[in-house]
Amino acid sequence: MEPIHKTIDSPVGPLKITADDHGLISIEFSEGEPDEGPGHHIIDETSSQLLEYFKGERKSFNLPLRLEGTPFQKEVWTSLQEIPYGTTASYQEVAEKIRRPKAVRALGQANKANRFPIVIPCHRVIGKNNQLTGYAGKQVDKKAVLLELEKAFCN
Repeated sequence: MEPIHKTIDSPVGPLKITADDHGLISIEFSEGEPDEGPGHHIIDETSSQLLEYFKGERKSFNLPLRLEGTPFQKEVWTSLQEIPYGTTASYQEVAEKIRRPKAVRALGQANKANRFPIVIPCHRVIGKNNQLTGYAGKQVDKKAVLLELEKAFCN
């Protein structure tokens, strides 16, 4: 089966969800308009869970992710999923957690390669002195929106 796409609206702009029968392929920040796309159980479930997250009703995700990357990237992405909702960790803290304290830049590159923003919460990784750095390229504003949203519902 060819991948299917759907674009939904969100507080960080349109999100393009791509899946096939084997799992979720990606969630991308999009310039496109929201569209219904053809019905598909994985896309529908992803849309539903993302909307629950944006309403503050969901703090973690349970989706069939098709993780494709190097062993290091997968290790980083697994570690990111352990950062609790409403909290942050520095790049250095994450690097130390995966026992690679000198891999801060490589960790940043693994974050950049994350095809599942929000679901694999790379927005919770911040720079030194609590600076918001690097998110989806140069879209730090989206990181700020997501962190504020989590704090708003974190009571």
